[in-house]
Amino acid sequence: MGRRKGSSNNNKKSSNSSTTENSSPPNHLQVTADEDVEEISNLDNSTCDPTDDVIGSDKTSADYYFDSYSHFGIHEEMLKDTVRTKTYQNVIYQNKFLFKDKIVLDVGAGTGILSLFCAKAGAKHVYAVECSLMADMAKEIVQTNGFSDVITVLKGKVEEIELPVSHVDIIISEWMGYFLLFENMLNTVLYARDKWLINDGIVLPDKASLYLTAIEDAEYKDDKIEFWDNVYGFNMSCIKKQSMMEPLVDTVDQNQIVTNCQLLKTMDISKMAPGDASFTAPFKLVAERNDYIHALVAYFDVSFTKCHKITGFSTGPRSRTTHWKQTVLYLEDVLTICEGEAVVGNMTVAPSKNNPRDVDIMLKYSLNGQHCSVSRIQHYKMR
Repeated sequence: MGRRKGSSNNNKKSSNSSTTENSSPPNHLQVTADEDVEEISNLDNSTCDPTDDVIGSDKTSADYYFDSYSHFGIHEEMLKDTVRTKTYQNVIYQNKFLFKDKIVLDVGAGTGILSLFCAKAGAKHVYAVECSLMADMAKEIVQTNGFSDVITVLKGKVEEIELPVSHVDIIISEWMGYFLLFENMLNTVLYARDKWLINDGIVLPDKASLYLTAIEDAEYKDDKIEFWDNVYGFNMSCIKKQSMMEPLVDTVDQNQIVTNCQLLKTMDISKMAPGDASFTAPFKLVAERNDYIHALVAYFDVSFTKCHKITGFSTGPRSRTTHWKQTVLYLEDVLTICEGEAVVGNMTVAPSKNNPRDVDIMLKYSLNGQHCSVSRIQHYKMR
């Protein structure tokens, strides 16, 4: 089958655009990324932490997550993801009744794009919390655009800063990582919700759903995985074992999809507890044609249900590409599957014990088909 464009493992968030997933998102999910909106400024939203005075200065690898958001390239990439940024812009501009005279908390504000949208929509005040060095740029951007009286940029971790107010009416954040949960900024949003959000307050977005499907991917698996069996005549299969455990963040061609798409988990950000991000979910992937399966693919949708019209976007392979792309989990087995046969099993997802921003995935799967019978457990680590 066709090959994906440009690959990357689990570096930071990567770039582009998306619309409604045809095979699985809820029917009410309205994608607004292509609607006419005002031109996007070259600004952005994310989260991090620093102590240096120069953006992009050297840090140890232990500071990688926080320091990475100090670099301009990551913000440019996310801003140019028009599905991501224009959806947020449309949610805010087309639902000004939610923001008029309200106090807003922007968690992981980055360069402040969401805060600027909120201020322009009539928010009474916006507190933009950003813990990377980009906070200094955000302050200058806010001042340059004439919103210093409405937007206050606070530099620091959400868990450590104190707001000048006791409560906020709205929390807005772009917290989603690869595989939805990689980097685990969700817990920061939940912390802010529990500490500052009023009882009938709004979290935007408020719903996120994780999906799973299966693909044929022989050519690329050979290139990325089987390659290590013979490297210029030498056996490097020990690396192959490690590479199998690292999910690949990449763009999947929808023509590679062999099965239906299965909903694994829906999270209600306004109500869920931090521990709900760890879960075990069953799946049943039914083949829609005779083919081979080389990998399972995960992706997510988010939705804003408090809007006048429910709005959201999908990161699935049948949608326009976003910087999140999809997450590919290669299987040790090549599954030969016939139309109507099913790969069944369950997936366990949890933050890594060593670093809660990383994700550990355990996959149990089996197929009892006409040409293939297999049952296996595989472990993956998103780092």
